[in-house]
Amino acid sequence: MSASVISINISPEKGERKKPVDSVRIITDYGIKGDAHASGKWHRQVSLLAIESIRKMQNMGLDVGPGDFAENITTSGIDLVALPVGTRLLLGTETEAEVSQIGKECHSRCVIYETAGDCVMPKEGIFVKIIKGGKLSIGDSVRRSEN
Repeated sequence: MSASVISINISPEKGERKKPVDSVRIITDYGIKGDAHASGKWHRQVSLLAIESIRKMQNMGLDVGPGDFAENITTSGIDLVALPVGTRLLLGTETEAEVSQIGKECHSRCVIYETAGDCVMPKEGIFVKIIKGGKLSIGDSVRRSEN
C-alpha cells in the first residue's frame, strides 16, 4: 500500500479545530495558504499526523478524527515519527517538504488530553518546512524524496 493524504485541514484562526478541505495551495517557505499557522520563515510551517495515530485515540473511546489534533495534513500508510529530521518528503506531484521537528511540547493540556489522559500530537505529529510549494489534494501520494 502506498502512503497518501487522507485529509487536509485548515483554520483561519489559531486555537480552533481545523476544518477539512479538498485541496490547498502550499507556498514555498511559508505554509498552507489560508491557514492561521502558516507564518513563513520558521521551522513549523505545516503539521502532519498519521490516521494510524488518530485511531489510537479512537480506540481509547474518543470521538476524534482528522483535523481534531490541529494537524494540517492527515496521512495514511507512512510511519511519520520514524522519519529523521532532515528527511525530504514529496507531497503530491508538486510540493517538497523537509521534516523539521518530531513532536512538540504541549504547553497546555487540551480537551483531548483532559478527556483521555493522553494526546498523540505532541509525540507523533511532525512538522515540516516547505522547500517547494504547489497544489495538494486529498488522495495525493506522500513519499520520501530521493534527494
